Amino acid sequence: MPRPLTDSLDANVARLKEMFGNSADLYAKPVNVRGVPCCLCFFEGLSTLERLWVVMLSMLNESHFEPANGQDLFNYIQHQTDLPVENTPVEDFEALRTQLTAGTTVMLIDGCCKAVVLSTQNMQFRSVQEPSGEGDIRGSREGFCDLVRINVSLVRRLVRTGSLTIKIFPAGKRTGTEVAMLYDRTLAKPEFVEAIEKKLKSVDLPVLFDSGYLAPYLQRGSFSFFQEVGYTERPVTAAAKICEGKIIVLVNASPFAMIVPYFFNENFQSLDDYAGKAYFASAVRLLKYTAFFLSVLLPGLFVSIAEYTPELFPPQLLYKVAAAETATPLPLFMEMMLVIVLLEIIREAGLRLPKPIGHSVSLVAALIVGDAATKAGIMSTPVLIVAALTTISIFVIPSLYEPATVLRVLFVLAGGLFGPFGLVTMFFLMLVSICGMHSFGVPYTSPLVPFGRSALRDGLVRMPWQRLASHPFDVNDLPGGEENYES
Repeated sequence: MPRPLTDSLDANVARLKEMFGNSADLYAKPVNVRGVPCCLCFFEGLSTLERLWVVMLSMLNESHFEPANGQDLFNYIQHQTDLPVENTPVEDFEALRTQLTAGTTVMLIDGCCKAVVLSTQNMQFRSVQEPSGEGDIRGSREGFCDLVRINVSLVRRLVRTGSLTIKIFPAGKRTGTEVAMLYDRTLAKPEFVEAIEKKLKSVDLPVLFDSGYLAPYLQRGSFSFFQEVGYTERPVTAAAKICEGKIIVLVNASPFAMIVPYFFNENFQSLDDYAGKAYFASAVRLLKYTAFFLSVLLPGLFVSIAEYTPELFPPQLLYKVAAAETATPLPLFMEMMLVIVLLEIIREAGLRLPKPIGHSVSLVAALIVGDAATKAGIMSTPVLIVAALTTISIFVIPSLYEPATVLRVLFVLAGGLFGPFGLVTMFFLMLVSICGMHSFGVPYTSPLVPFGRSALRDGLVRMPWQRLASHPFDVNDLPGGEENYES
């Protein structure tokens, strides 16, 4: 039970300083407002001192009200002045902590067990910029920033309907991070919204600094290579998903919005698909599907054929592969695994290093792995070509990079150890894993499996806008939903 404020100003100030350990950035200034002792409290850097004093001086100079006690002053400021006062006053120390850390100024008044909250926020944040992780040729250039309130406003500006609903609540026992749920109450099922909200509020995390922390709590317990939630840095994408009946989850300090539910085919969609011609968007989308399966299957398929069924290679290719492998000391299976690991090390090094140094990683890798290793006979050229081709292919679908990388290694292991049988078995296990997933009652493979008209409207291919506008996509139209949302 939160400890309530008392009518003693000294006691409230002493309790406040004790709660924050006399922190150096806590500003607690005693002032006398119309003859009543008060104390202005805020954190330096979260509130603007200049605006605060302009507000206070305006009230002191222009008002002729003479309060009899602290309660009269509170009622006057809260209900009768033009000051930027929040509608809900502070009545306990937990609410006081929440308001102060949100950047507002709290005025404690002697003789009153309630405090006035003044909107004087001045928090510094990264400006709204173009997102770096979702490249598109056309469409909006706005990207989410790190403040959840700013991100909410970006979505509100795009979805200008009265049905857009926003719920904000804290999460993280030690951080109290703000989490926002955004949905259209006329499109999202009430039981679906209730289930998501219940799961988010039941999250037991000590700290919360990114929306990815919440992903495991929104998925079923069974293991899967793929995630049932998606992410986006673009407000326009988040707005589009809300208009489909989905829920967007925003976390303070994270520029990535979480999309619930999320389906497998959405990894292959982009804003450019809907800005250009339908036939070209459909061709690009099919190319993305091809790139995904190529990145996952090609290394294992190459190893399996070369080790167990080399007669399937054309004669010219077979001779080149055999000659290249004769000059290398490692078996083909181990060589492919080594190249894949080296490429992942190079990627991670280029990603984590500072940008001025990161460019040199590519140069060093090209010299050592691409040239020196082949000339020294440590690695064969066909293996390097296959590994590089698969690595480039997955860059076409960056949202599937993690599962594709793991699956690529598993397919190489299956093809190298068990040949075609292992390869086919692993392929069916992957399909079973994808088809067996459900995102809050809706199959993860929707609208591709079960196959229907939606798969041809905006699944494998995209129809022209005339067809799409005649029946807009709604997640409630997909098969499924009979499963318990709590599962």
